[in-house]
Amino acid sequence: MFDTMTAETLARMQFAFTVSFHIIFPAFSIGLASYLAVLNGLWLKTRDETYLTLFNYWKKIFAVAFGMGVVSGIVMSYQFGTNWSVFSDKTGPVLGPLMAYEVLSAFFLEAGFLGIMLFGRERVGDKLHMFATAMVAFGTLMSATWILSVNSWMQTPAGYSMNELGQFVPEDWWQIVFNPSFPYRLVHMVLAAYLTTALVVSGVGGLHLLRDREDAPARRMFSMAMWMLVVVAPLQIFAGDAHGLNTLEHQPAKVMAMEGHYDSHPDGAPLILFGIPNPEEKRIDYAIEIPKLSSLILKHHWDAPLAGLDTIPDEDEPPVMIVFWSFRVMVGLGFAMLGLGAWSLWRRAKGKLYADRWLHRTAILMGPMGFVAVLAGWITTEVGRQPFTVYGLLRTSDSLAPVAAPAVAASLIAFIVVYFFIFGAGTFYLLRMMNKPAGTVRLGLRDAPVRAAGITPIQETHPDDAHGVKGD
Repeated sequence: MFDTMTAETLARMQFAFTVSFHIIFPAFSIGLASYLAVLNGLWLKTRDETYLTLFNYWKKIFAVAFGMGVVSGIVMSYQFGTNWSVFSDKTGPVLGPLMAYEVLSAFFLEAGFLGIMLFGRERVGDKLHMFATAMVAFGTLMSATWILSVNSWMQTPAGYSMNELGQFVPEDWWQIVFNPSFPYRLVHMVLAAYLTTALVVSGVGGLHLLRDREDAPARRMFSMAMWMLVVVAPLQIFAGDAHGLNTLEHQPAKVMAMEGHYDSHPDGAPLILFGIPNPEEKRIDYAIEIPKLSSLILKHHWDAPLAGLDTIPDEDEPPVMIVFWSFRVMVGLGFAMLGLGAWSLWRRAKGKLYADRWLHRTAILMGPMGFVAVLAGWITTEVGRQPFTVYGLLRTSDSLAPVAAPAVAASLIAFIVVYFFIFGAGTFYLLRMMNKPAGTVRLGLRDAPVRAAGITPIQETHPDDAHGVKGD
C-alpha cells in the first residue's frame, strides 16, 4: 500500500497519525482537570456528598486519560529526531527552549501534584488536597500554553533572525512566545477542550439518566455539563471568528482554502456552504453559496474585496479538498453544540431537563463529537499551513530527515498496529468505566497505590500453621 509513496508523504502520515491519537487525550484532560477542581471546590464549600461522589468518579477516569496522553506525547516527540531532523536543526534554537519550558514547568507541576490529588485526601487534609487539585488543573493549562506557543510560532513566526547556518535563532523571546496568532489559538484550543469535556460528561450523564432519571450524581453532572455548553459554545464561536480574522491577516492562503475561494472577488465574496473542490479545474463544483456573506464575515462589509487562490503560486497552495471539508466539520459541530446547549436551556426552563429522553439520547450521540471537532480543527490548521512547516519560511520538503521511504513505512505500520492495540484497549477501558454509575465504589482501578515489598503490614502468625503464616 505504501510502495508508491515518498518518504515525505509517509513521514507526514506518521506524524498526522500519532498527533491525532495524542491530541484527543490532552483535549479531554485539560477540561477534566478543571472540572475536577470545580467539583472539589464545591464539595468543600457545600459538603454535598454528590460533588464528592462525582469527584471520586471522574478522577479515576482522568488518571487513565492522563497516562495515555503522556505516553502518546512521548512517542510523538521522537519523530522530530527520526523523521524531521532538518526541521529540528533549523528551528531548535527557538522551539527547543519552549518545549523544555513545557516539561520543566507544566508537566512537572502536573506530575508533582497528581498523586496527591488521586490518593492524598485522607493523608494531607482537604486544603492541601484542594491546592494539589488546582495545581494539576493549572498545570494542564500551562502545558497547553507552551505547546500552543510552539505551534503558533510555526504558523506566525516572529522575534527571530537567521544565522550563518540557516537556523532560526531567538532575538526577542516576548515576540516569540506571544507571536501574532498565539492568543487567539490558545483561547480557541482551551475552549475546545472545555467543550470536549462537557460533551463527554453530558453523554455519560445522559446514559445514566436513561437508566435511572432519579440518579442524583447523573443529574448533577448532566446539569453542569449543559450549563458549560450554554456558556462556552457561544464564546467559542466568537473566539473562532476572531481567530479566523487573525488567520486572514497572517495566513491568507489558508483562509482561501477554508472558504473554497479559488477566484478573487473584487465586489464581495460568497459564503460557500457546501460543494466539491475541483483542484484540477480550480473551482468548487455543485457549490451551494450565499452571495457576499463571506466578505461580511471576514471584512465586515458586504462589498469588501477578497483575494482568492489565483493570487497564490500553485506551489504555495495548501490542499484545498482537505482544508475545505475539515473546516466545515469543525464549524458544523460547533453549531451543533450551540444547538444542544439551547435545547437543554429550553428543557430546563420547562422543568424537563432530567425527563427528556431524546435530549439524553442526543447528548450520548454528541459525546464523542468534541474530539471530532478538535481533530477537524487541527487538520484545518496544520494542513492549511502546507507546504510549509514554518509558514512562508521553511518548506515541509526541506524539513525532512535523510531517511528512506521503506524505513518510514515500516515504522508507520508498527505505530498503527501498536497504537490500535494499546490505545484501543485503553479507550475500551475508559468506556467501561464510564458505563458504570458514579456511585460505584470501584471502577476497575485500585482506590490506593499498590504497596511495595517491605512496607506491607506484617501478618499475624499462628504456631500451629505449618507454613508459619496464618491462613496460608
